[in-house]
Amino acid sequence: MHEWALAEAVISTAVEFAEKTGFEHITEIEISIGELQQIEEDPFLFALEEMLKEKSKPVDKNTKITLEKENAILKCKSCKHEWDYLNALNELDEEKVESIHFVPEVSHAFIKCPKCNSPDFEITNGRGVWINNIIGK
Repeated sequence: MHEWALAEAVISTAVEFAEKTGFEHITEIEISIGELQQIEEDPFLFALEEMLKEKSKPVDKNTKITLEKENAILKCKSCKHEWDYLNALNELDEEKVESIHFVPEVSHAFIKCPKCNSPDFEITNGRGVWINNIIGK
């Protein structure tokens, strides 16, 4: 379950940030999760909360965690049209959607630009996990 490893990376990054900035206590960590990262939010949040229970300053059980999901946006390299990833998936059958879930790189074999039908697109938003903000005192 990669949610635990990601949670550990978030906590480690926050602690390192606190050491560099001189924060004695981190009151909040704001995190964005890209839709394509395919992280299950409940286990990720649970992992973060469990890790915070075991810590003392600068992060601890009183550190608030805020999760925000970023929608995935695709952009056609041919005609520059942008469209929503979920809309593209809704056009596919269940088998193709499952293939993309396990191997996202195959999306180019199944998803085409709705405007010009090109399979040549890039993902402009909705990848990865990152810390938007660390609030402390």
